[in-house]
Amino acid sequence: MSYLHYLRKSDIFLFHGYYFSVSDEKTEFSGLKVMVIDDSKTIRRTAEKLLSNAGCTVLTAENGFEALPIINNQHPDILFIDILMPRLDGYQTCSLVKSNPKFNSIPIIMLSSKDGLFDRAKGRVAGAEQYLTKPFTRDDLLDAIRTHLINKSKGV
Repeated sequence: MSYLHYLRKSDIFLFHGYYFSVSDEKTEFSGLKVMVIDDSKTIRRTAEKLLSNAGCTVLTAENGFEALPIINNQHPDILFIDILMPRLDGYQTCSLVKSNPKFNSIPIIMLSSKDGLFDRAKGRVAGAEQYLTKPFTRDDLLDAIRTHLINKSKGV
């Protein structure tokens, strides 16, 4: 039996026997701190708008080098990391975050315009839990967050 039943038409979902409403989009992810690391200003702004509209507190960085001190100071709950960036690419950033015991439990979703099996495998080896292909949709971002929140609540 599935732990989660999501009913898009009625904007409610059943989780462990409890019904939750997601009709008020602003409160669905209230208090969740999400970081988007991407060298594209357009991608950062788009993701920031979509995520903040869902109630997330959004942190951004242009590359992994700029992101590391922010991660250290702000302790985000989930990271979206572009693969191809200057200075410190997504794979290197992911590896550094996952090698630090203080941050290795943060779920990481890699973002890339590449959809190859090699890129996905390399992301997994670096420690990423998921991989989204650009261009992504609002639902792609929010579903990725839901997946990790459900996994966290199940202790996965």
